[in-house]
Amino acid sequence: MAVGAASPIPATACELLKARGQQLRVSMLHKRKGNPFTEGSRELFDLAGQGRIDVFFLGGAQIDGEGSINLVRAEGRRFPGSFGSAFMYSVVKRTILFREEHSRRVLVPKVEFVSARGTPAALLTGKALFSWQGDRFRLESTHEAGDIRSETGFQYAEPAQVPLTQAPSPDDLALLRSSVAKQIAPDYPDFARRVWGIN
Repeated sequence: MAVGAASPIPATACELLKARGQQLRVSMLHKRKGNPFTEGSRELFDLAGQGRIDVFFLGGAQIDGEGSINLVRAEGRRFPGSFGSAFMYSVVKRTILFREEHSRRVLVPKVEFVSARGTPAALLTGKALFSWQGDRFRLESTHEAGDIRSETGFQYAEPAQVPLTQAPSPDDLALLRSSVAKQIAPDYPDFARRVWGIN
């Protein structure tokens, strides 16, 4: 699994799976020490090109209904850039797009600049989970009751009844608040402080 730069939520999810006993090899691209490869990102890109990276988490300043992301510029603001996202998105078996903010500013009909385009496995936001259905997203669940369509700038499919996302179990919450939070804190200190209260 590979986690893109500045991605504390997917990194936390990976650490939770490891804390539950799953054997994962996780690369966090923003930190050299978070990358298990001896040659850093170059080796990660080689493995991705060989089809040996199973899951890649990729965020964007904008995400559109075609699964394109923008990491360069939007609404007159500049962002850090694409780095290897265009390559990773196109070759990794399952790319999961994510963005904590769920709004029409982020989830747009068409991105202003295409940083990367591929076939996403899913899109996860702070309010909902979408799957990819060949040519558009499908709403699978919402994290709370509310009007998701009015807050989403692109069109998507949805079932007649949209379920609520399953809440974390008490055991998962206990792991997140203890060992996982401590594991995440060195690489994401602001996130750990804000979410888990760890200094």
